[in-house]
Amino acid sequence: MGSSAETAVSEGRTAIEKVCPAIALLDAQGTVIGWSQSAQRLMGYSAAEVVGRSGGVLLVDAGDREKASQAAQESTLHGRWSDLAQVRHRDGRSLDVRLCVSSLSGQDGPEWWVVCATEKASLPVWPAESTVAEPLLATLPPPSRLPIGVVVRDRHLRCIRVNDTQGSQDGIPPSRRLGRRLTEAAPGTETGTLEAVMHQVLESGDPAINVDYQAFQPANARGNRILTASYFRLDDAQGHALGVCVVSVDVTDSRRARERLAILGEASRRIGTTLDVMRTGQELADLAVPFLADYATVDLADSVPRGEEPLTHLGTQGGCVPVFRRAGLASIHPGTPEPRCAPGEPVFVPPTSPVIGVLRSGKSHFEPTLDASPGTWLDHHDAARAEKLREHAMHSLMVIPIHARGAVLGVAVFVRTKDPRPFEEDDLLLAEELVSWTALALDNARQYVRERSAALALQRLLLPHRATGGSAAEVAWRYLPADSHHGIGGDWFDVIPLFGTRVALVVGDVVGHGINAAAKMGQLRTAMRTLADMDMPPDEVLSRLDEQVIRLTEAEADPRLPPTSTIAATCLYAVYDPVTRTCTMARAGHPPPAIIDPYGHVTFPDLPTGAPLGLGLVPFESVTVELAEGSVLALYTDGLIEARDQDLSAGMDRLRAALARPDLTLDDLCSSTVDTLRAEPPSDDVTLLLARTRSLSTDQVAFWRFPSDPAVVSRARTLAAGQLTQWGLESLAESTELIVSELLTNAIIHGNGNGTCNGDCDSDSDSDSDSDSDRTIGLRLIRHEVLTCEVSDTSHSHPLVRDPRAGDEHGRGLLLVTQLSQRWGTRHMPDGKLIWADQQLPGRA
Repeated sequence: MGSSAETAVSEGRTAIEKVCPAIALLDAQGTVIGWSQSAQRLMGYSAAEVVGRSGGVLLVDAGDREKASQAAQESTLHGRWSDLAQVRHRDGRSLDVRLCVSSLSGQDGPEWWVVCATEKASLPVWPAESTVAEPLLATLPPPSRLPIGVVVRDRHLRCIRVNDTQGSQDGIPPSRRLGRRLTEAAPGTETGTLEAVMHQVLESGDPAINVDYQAFQPANARGNRILTASYFRLDDAQGHALGVCVVSVDVTDSRRARERLAILGEASRRIGTTLDVMRTGQELADLAVPFLADYATVDLADSVPRGEEPLTHLGTQGGCVPVFRRAGLASIHPGTPEPRCAPGEPVFVPPTSPVIGVLRSGKSHFEPTLDASPGTWLDHHDAARAEKLREHAMHSLMVIPIHARGAVLGVAVFVRTKDPRPFEEDDLLLAEELVSWTALALDNARQYVRERSAALALQRLLLPHRATGGSAAEVAWRYLPADSHHGIGGDWFDVIPLFGTRVALVVGDVVGHGINAAAKMGQLRTAMRTLADMDMPPDEVLSRLDEQVIRLTEAEADPRLPPTSTIAATCLYAVYDPVTRTCTMARAGHPPPAIIDPYGHVTFPDLPTGAPLGLGLVPFESVTVELAEGSVLALYTDGLIEARDQDLSAGMDRLRAALARPDLTLDDLCSSTVDTLRAEPPSDDVTLLLARTRSLSTDQVAFWRFPSDPAVVSRARTLAAGQLTQWGLESLAESTELIVSELLTNAIIHGNGNGTCNGDCDSDSDSDSDSDSDRTIGLRLIRHEVLTCEVSDTSHSHPLVRDPRAGDEHGRGLLLVTQLSQRWGTRHMPDGKLIWADQQLPGRA
């Protein structure tokens, strides 16, 4: 319901009821015989100046006087006349007024006339434009057509004159009214109250405006009529009270329209307060009872709570009634006629129920007088329920379909039991308006459920499920999106195992929240994992990721439009090696990591900031630090340290204090830090990743360095086999010797640093400026979750596996390594390269 329509109706109706018209009483010849104080206030004339004179002299225009005279004589006017006219004020100016003239009948003698004059400026401006409230506005006639009842009573409050309208309004016929006081014509408490008002008006001369009372109708009448009356004292020429003039207007329709508008206003505040479809259904039921019905239910199609698309029609399919879930129930008597069930409970719908007809047609079922006798559709309920419905005198019914986007989401049922009034057409209009508002809220909630399900599914795919640091570190994390409705944002983190027991730790932040930011985050996280698997240094990983962000931005740009801003993202990438206890880090516009030593001392390493990703401005730089065993590395996003009215340095100080808790377990430290620092309400996503470093003992690592001489291959095989015997891994000795032999041979032959490895690095290459005796080759065995064999040399050539032909003398080495190992790869280093191969340890699946 639009607020403009509500305001227009409210102001218009209020103005009509609050207007205080000037009242004059004229005899059959048009002579003024009674004058009210409100008439004196409007026109300036006292009763002594007007009573006994012709009322026509107060009209300025001769044409108005002619119309008034003609109206008084023509019987076709049915005793009423209303028009705009100009009247003469005592000071000589003219006033534009609305004149309403009504004839008054008495027990004997000719008719009198009562004239009500209202200044045009005080009349309401009736809304001319159609609005959404048009069905309700139609119940409010413009002021000129409002039927006005008039009664004139003498000083003893006996009725001496009355117009025809009054009897039709309040239910008292003229024969019972004329010559009697109101308490005699309609005895009762309310009439005594109204007479007290009239006594007060007679004594004080002050009018009583807008006194509401109910019409005096028979007990079997349908509905109660509400009237509002204004009381004016009529004075004679000497200023003595002649009696009281009562002007009444039937405001039943306007009051009901106002009530309906108020209910619709309540609907805008009380329905759709959450994005829970079940809660929305209950809100409709709670609002409808008792304002509209004594009992209401809201049932939704089974697909709606799950966020799925509803069917265009929900009628019986293949003879089967679709499943409905109870979303709302309200009654003036809690627990009756049906007990309140849990939200989402299945609801049985009889095939002969009006509900099925509504679902088929998509139109409301309106049954003002309900036949609940035995043998009707109610008997298709279970017997106990049908008996309860009859017991509570269910006598009027409306079933309204809940529509949204051309589909039926469910039905709302409204019933009257205790209220004896049957539903009317206006009640149906109101119910349909309420259900329309509810349908909009339900559709929004249903779309939210669908989008939230998609967002949560995306979150499950994009964020680590069971992140582990392996032999390198123990990890714990917290991820708290600012978009709590969707449960996902632009922050991301990852823990990526690398070969040789190393682990990569990543925390990034894409600007924004919700599913769009999450989708961009997913693209960057996938690219980061791919780059991490290539085992490049952190600064090179960020450089490649920066290029990828630029490409993504260009791909999304519309060439027909001016360039827009890039994907705004920051990132911190760190690689920890438990063998050397070193951590190499680089960042792209991201907050620096925190390092907590085993004693709880917190430092922030001096790490070049770098530019955010996607700008391509400056190269990134890596920094390597050595960490004590048991140190904690903390990576986080700025949402953890940002606070209103504080800079980031203050946030980092608060983070330092929160992390200085060496007594806590890693998981407890993660929870405590986030709980301490997170702002309420959160303005940004919060991510915290903690990694407590581990180191490998010396008996888990064996390292040798050999000269670049083919003769050392045999000795290397022997040393490797001996080390495996010490570790109790004799079963891997044969395969390990073959792997060492092939990798070491390739490194010796092609370790001059200038050639390009092809297949087994068997291609010819130019001579290096250094002699073979100046070059050395490293061999390292690492026993952790797997057995890792590493061979390093000074060559930057890249080995590739190829399928050798039958006559080739070389090219089978890496093919053999591939068959013997679980996986193998190459890692480029500043002074050469390293080739590694992993084998599964015995007894491990």
